[in-house]
Amino acid sequence: MASRRQTLRYAGVALAGIPLAACTAAPDEEPDPDTGSASANEPAPTTAATALGAPEVVASGLEAPWSIAFHEGTPLVSERDSGRVLELDAQGATREVAVVDGVAGGGEGGLLGLAVREGFLYAYFTASDGNRIERFALEGTAGALALGAPQEILSGIPSAGNHNGGRIAFGPDGMLYATAGDAGDPGNAQDRESLAGKILRMTPDGAVPDDNPFPGSLVYTWGHRNPQGIAWDEDGTMWAAEFGQDTWDELNTIEAGANYGWPEVEGIAGNGEYADPVQQWSPDDASPSGMAIAGGTAYIANLRGRRLRAVPLDDPGTSVEHYVEEYGRLRDVVTAPDGALWVLTNNTDGRGDPGPDDDRILRIAFE
Repeated sequence: MASRRQTLRYAGVALAGIPLAACTAAPDEEPDPDTGSASANEPAPTTAATALGAPEVVASGLEAPWSIAFHEGTPLVSERDSGRVLELDAQGATREVAVVDGVAGGGEGGLLGLAVREGFLYAYFTASDGNRIERFALEGTAGALALGAPQEILSGIPSAGNHNGGRIAFGPDGMLYATAGDAGDPGNAQDRESLAGKILRMTPDGAVPDDNPFPGSLVYTWGHRNPQGIAWDEDGTMWAAEFGQDTWDELNTIEAGANYGWPEVEGIAGNGEYADPVQQWSPDDASPSGMAIAGGTAYIANLRGRRLRAVPLDDPGTSVEHYVEEYGRLRDVVTAPDGALWVLTNNTDGRGDPGPDDDRILRIAFE
């Protein structure tokens, strides 16, 4: 596929050559009238506004982008439908690094999450036989990167037109974590023999770590509907953002072996059998996808909610909303090597209202 040159503006940051200092709403996610308790339906209190600067456009003209990762200071971006991995260069353009072979896009499937570790690019994508994770050696230098031959890390994750999960990230323990949606079958989430509806944990080669909660199993947590945001705080605590169905989207602290309740419960249930979220939102106001943690705050990209939400982790029942309706649907947010936030819009995936420059990457510095 021919590469398409796209506008890149630095916002004062060099992208290559010097180092810089982590589900789309499906039709069944249209919210029904609220059925939660009166107290649970009260909006989360807000805290003092987080000091974020005005977003600056880093890149534009992307097509259904999904994930951002950095390799030695060079940003890499996945495009869901095209299967392309792009690098952003220092001359103001995007360059096609590769088209990942075997991507079978459709609905919410395609080339999804990216992660980089020790010279390898890891990619989570939908293939004809299900979702899988492969890795590729990153070859060459900035401006001329290429991918080596694929190495299978994990296959056999159930896929569907929606609820594919797809976020991957390395934790502070050096293990690879992956979010897997229920693939449209809620029963998968409560079946520990299924890889769907789970957060999975594996070694960088795809093996089961000896200290996983269930011997011989990649399952780290279960009872998930469609988690797409994972990140760790300074203490090593793992957090995850998850799409609800009709009533509640969730922010959870993740504990090995815990059951997060789907489809038996949605949101805060007060049932000791399941782990409750620390905060919940109406899908109209949220539909959370990627998330990053910086300075003790979780920043969560919201699709249908069309905002960047900031949750102070020392008071996780509160939140601050930024840029509401200003940039459309937001798919991912990551911390760049220079410490700024990079936010990926997602208006060209068939469910947004793209403007002439969409989709874009926005750089947001802390004031």
